[in-house]
Amino acid sequence: MTLPDQHADPLRDGDGFLDLENYAALGDGRSVALSGADGAIDWWCVPNMDSAPLFDRLLDAADGGTFSITPDMPFAVERRYRRDSNVLETIFTTATGRAKLVESINSGPAGRLPWAELARRVEGLDGHVRFAITLRFSRRADTVSPYFAPAGGHNVFHVDRVLGVFRHCGHVIVDSVEDGLVTAHASVGPGDRARIAIIAGEDEPLVCQDIEQIDARIDLSDAEWRQWTGGLTAPVEYRDRILRSALALKLLLYSPTGAITAAATTSLPEGIGGAKNYDYRYAWVRDAGYTIKAFLRIGAHAEAKAAFTWLLKRLGEGQPQVCYTLEGQAVPAEREVAVGGYRYSKPVRVGNLAGSQHQHGIYGDIFETASRFVACGNFLDTASAETLSHLANTCADRWRQPDAGIWELPKQEHYTMSKISCWQALARAVELADQGQIPTTCRDRWARERDRIEAWIGEHCWSEKRGAYLMYPGNDALDASLALAVRFRFDGQDRLARTLDALDEELGEGAFHYRYSGVHREEACFLACTFWMIEARAILGQQERARAAFDAATVALDSRGAGLYAEMIDPATGRYLGNMPQGLTHLAVIQAAATLAGQEL
Repeated sequence: MTLPDQHADPLRDGDGFLDLENYAALGDGRSVALSGADGAIDWWCVPNMDSAPLFDRLLDAADGGTFSITPDMPFAVERRYRRDSNVLETIFTTATGRAKLVESINSGPAGRLPWAELARRVEGLDGHVRFAITLRFSRRADTVSPYFAPAGGHNVFHVDRVLGVFRHCGHVIVDSVEDGLVTAHASVGPGDRARIAIIAGEDEPLVCQDIEQIDARIDLSDAEWRQWTGGLTAPVEYRDRILRSALALKLLLYSPTGAITAAATTSLPEGIGGAKNYDYRYAWVRDAGYTIKAFLRIGAHAEAKAAFTWLLKRLGEGQPQVCYTLEGQAVPAEREVAVGGYRYSKPVRVGNLAGSQHQHGIYGDIFETASRFVACGNFLDTASAETLSHLANTCADRWRQPDAGIWELPKQEHYTMSKISCWQALARAVELADQGQIPTTCRDRWARERDRIEAWIGEHCWSEKRGAYLMYPGNDALDASLALAVRFRFDGQDRLARTLDALDEELGEGAFHYRYSGVHREEACFLACTFWMIEARAILGQQERARAAFDAATVALDSRGAGLYAEMIDPATGRYLGNMPQGLTHLAVIQAAATLAGQEL
């Protein structure tokens, strides 16, 4: 392997940023950390995914918090997850030797631990490698000042309400400790192990076990991950790819409530230097519905049930929202954070304006989810059935109104995809009523409104000139999300097949696709759209074309990173953009791969 001859960290640019594809995710069902290929954890919100960050160099390269374990000389990197696991391994090769970094946010024998436990192990393989270790806590845009204080024989760190301890074995030599900063080093040779960990919590007493117990839980966590994936059903043809994406989705399932997080980060830009930088650490009805269906398809029934229950309870609490916090509350309004942003893309935001929008897509999403849930041999309770019945009536009343659409655009329009979602909701509601799953009182009304919506779409949204369904009536723009209409069983095959061709021609860029007409000036290609297109072609019987597109997309993705996908990809450079890990991307990969392999919808 050729070693770089520049500065000791060859992966970072001159401003200290890593390409996003050089990050992999660790998690425990409550928090997610992003670990860089150079051994630096640059993002970790503690104790929850939507908490303030303990490490945030991802968005503040100069002053942000980080926990780095990096060779002190130039190195090359090989990286992978352990098979069927979210335990991560990174092999560093230097001029003097090779060593492996093993990382995990640990679980215990009974599941998630009641504290956050980030465990890291450096194993010597060949020769000798010396690592520089830096532990620097986030100052959260200079709103807090981290410090250490003695307690119970430990030197406890404090970052606002988060507290914890830095644990290590004798192989790790601490060079200095000051408020908010620890520097250390470790040298390993064949058979050596340097063990390092952080235990943390928020406003709670902490158990502080020795480093050997923490280190042992890395392998216990690995076994837990493998036991979980062993219970899934994935077609042989794409088994490893489907399970890798399933493991990414599992990281986004917030186990305390069952909510599904859209992504584990905030403000990673959709275009470098642009202002499309949003906080995705919330639970969207759309993303949750799609993820539940992906979980059901691969046999993750416990996760699907937990998420579906959470979703139905939120919808039963009043007027349905586009998204919720992980605890089921209203998403806070946006506020800006005074840090530099990833590659100086500002603003950095907390909160999301989508919480105040209306999107008709939530109707189709929840009813399609309910339909798939009962199709798997399950059934609905009375309260959930009543919630769905009321929601169907709301959809029947409101479908004629404009909305913000699936892409959450600031201008309300009569978006074609939103109308199709309303049709989808009422079509599934009629089916559920006929199956005895929800009350039949308004069944005939839903059927009549379903047919009116279909007629309205046919009259107003189809363009013979463009040979496609338009993004919305009176505009020639196209929308890649319309590929989903195939899975939703809308319309005849001819018009949808022609729409896919038009989408490929106008929105395709290499192996990937932009979201809608004209958006290429502001952002990169949206990865989920490409896999929606592939799945749609496979459903329409265009297997050869779908497989060729799938191979082209996955070859491009496999050339970068460890199998964790972001929201977008720059088709020119192959660099990832947008928040990550992105649930929509991973669930779209699962659905496309399963459909190509012939697995039943």
